[in-house]
Amino acid sequence: MTDLAGISGKQVVRAFTKIGYTVVRQKGSHVRLKHKDDPNRRPITIPLHKEIGVGLMYRFIRDAGITSEEFKKLL
Repeated sequence: MTDLAGISGKQVVRAFTKIGYTVVRQKGSHVRLKHKDDPNRRPITIPLHKEIGVGLMYRFIRDAGITSEEFKKLL
């Protein structure tokens, strides 16, 4: 589980934009992403913290419908 530790919120946003997510809005330190082509993929709200918790990272990955290996390739 430590392979996804130490990733910042900005890195997560950048990775999800590579697979078709776009920034819809930002309120404070939270960025809302929505997939531009596939309405079946869930919207994701990412906090722009220095480090995202591992459990939260797995939730983002699950909501995006990708595997953790696919996510690691996007970083």
